[in-house]
Amino acid sequence: MHRSASTVALVAAVLVLAGCSAVAPTTPTPTAAGGDAAGEAIPDGADTQRATVTRVVDGDTIEVRAGGETDTVRLVGVDAPEARGETNPAEFEGVPDTAAGRACLARAADNATAALADLVADRDVTLAVDPLTDRRDRYDRLLAHVVVDGTNANHRLVETGRARVYDTEFALADRFYASERAAQDQRRGLWSCADQPTGGTGLQLRVRADAPGDDRENPNGEYVALVAGDDAVDVGGWTVSDEAGREFTFPEGTTVPANGSVRLYSGSGEDTATEFYWNEGAVWNNDGDTASVWNEDGDLVLEHSY
Repeated sequence: MHRSASTVALVAAVLVLAGCSAVAPTTPTPTAAGGDAAGEAIPDGADTQRATVTRVVDGDTIEVRAGGETDTVRLVGVDAPEARGETNPAEFEGVPDTAAGRACLARAADNATAALADLVADRDVTLAVDPLTDRRDRYDRLLAHVVVDGTNANHRLVETGRARVYDTEFALADRFYASERAAQDQRRGLWSCADQPTGGTGLQLRVRADAPGDDRENPNGEYVALVAGDDAVDVGGWTVSDEAGREFTFPEGTTVPANGSVRLYSGSGEDTATEFYWNEGAVWNNDGDTASVWNEDGDLVLEHSY
């Protein structure tokens, strides 16, 4: 059959277009709303692989499964307070090396673990080995940035004050340090521990916030306790307060006995030498509150947040 020149040209154009449509499209770098900008989540030159997070061990360590194999990943460039064992406050600039400082860091460890779990638990992630670091640490854990939906989880922990920058060389260090300074200045996350009182009281502050049953019907099932060590502590004139601003002041002469405690119950009752009643009904919020203790001079000496 005779084909005109125009027909041949049309067929050729259709074939060219068909050939172009068969080429696999370029996959863009994923970026989620609120995630890191392109080039900030994964360092240039990083070796990457996909994996599924199977367990969040603590605030800077996860377990993953990739290619049918399991592995432990230590988030590169960050260090969260220890979830197992006591954290050394000297590793966290400005946090006092006191019982209050250490207790605050212990709570921050739990917060870091929960924050990391919220980001990556049971999620598909990209593991990016930083081009300036070793591939594995001395415990044979993979050292990597963990990226989920365009967000670098390592950086997010630093940005929100859940972890400090681990002092080592890595490609995104400048950005991490800038975010750490901002978190410190604004007392985000663990950096609020720097505001813990530095004076030693010889006391521990404990809070039982959730009474058995309905708190409103059993207000004396919740209490705060001041617990002493080997030395008795005079707390006459000291004040306990909650986040809502409610206050109770211990009468003059109140003493926490050596190796003993003084309890402040939320409800009503008859005061004794070591048991006091706020007469406020339920005070402590079960979903989170802060108990603060002020001495007779108005100085904050103990604090417990949960």
